[in-house]
Amino acid sequence: MAVRRSGGWLAVVLGAAVAASACAPAEAASGAGGSEASAPPAVVEVPADPAADPAADPAPAGPAPSPAALPSSSPSDPAPAPAEAAASQVLRPGDSGPRVLALQQRLSDLGYWLGAPDARWGGLTTQAVLALQGAADLRRDGVAGPATLAALEAGVRPTATTTSGRATEVDRERGLVLFVLDGQVQLVLHTSTGTFERYTHGGRSYLADTPAGTFRVSRAVDGWREGDLGRLYRPRYFHPDGIAVHGYGSVPALPASHGCARVSLQAMDLVWERDLMPVGSTVVVR
Repeated sequence: MAVRRSGGWLAVVLGAAVAASACAPAEAASGAGGSEASAPPAVVEVPADPAADPAADPAPAGPAPSPAALPSSSPSDPAPAPAEAAASQVLRPGDSGPRVLALQQRLSDLGYWLGAPDARWGGLTTQAVLALQGAADLRRDGVAGPATLAALEAGVRPTATTTSGRATEVDRERGLVLFVLDGQVQLVLHTSTGTFERYTHGGRSYLADTPAGTFRVSRAVDGWREGDLGRLYRPRYFHPDGIAVHGYGSVPALPASHGCARVSLQAMDLVWERDLMPVGSTVVVR
């Protein structure tokens, strides 16, 4: 089935339904996974019908319709309730088919990485939807409801703060990692950063923060690294406290680490494959 990539893509989606590291495995209870994400509950907001204008003039009375002219009510074919119609538009983890394919292609066209679109909603599609929701300032639940689909239709994309050269930007508030070239965002990933809560390690108290500022990638480790607070997959270090962008098996919707920026394992493989964070390149945390 051919899927249009702009303008009419939403019709396809709706049509069928009418170093020692400061990164640690602290988990957010309501997160979404990386390579295998569980489906969070869908939240559907259905706008109420507008109230009638009390000041409006009543319609003039006319002759009563004959029984034959009255609309028939067929109990076997009821009109769908508004809540049911809205719920039928929701896409979520585990779904498959042309609507999911259209969603994946649109996300990919906008730069939200999810691998190759395959019409099956897996963990990487959830990560891309979380990234879109973060960019659109929506509640991150990993489900494509009406507000998320509207943001996708509108083409919501994050913007860069750097203007030249290759840079990686970490937006902590929105949970995003942006890979930027000469001021243009090339690729967007969902990330889970520091919780900004206190934790104890080795008898000392620390703040689980991802410090804001401008840094440079200092080194990279190709493989799993055993840090003091957990395992890191192919980390790219940018902060003297051992903070890195790295792969991890769980990348929930909200901040969950002790300071690093987690991305999915597959996304970290992509970072290495394309050398998106070369040693010496700029990292901006905001």
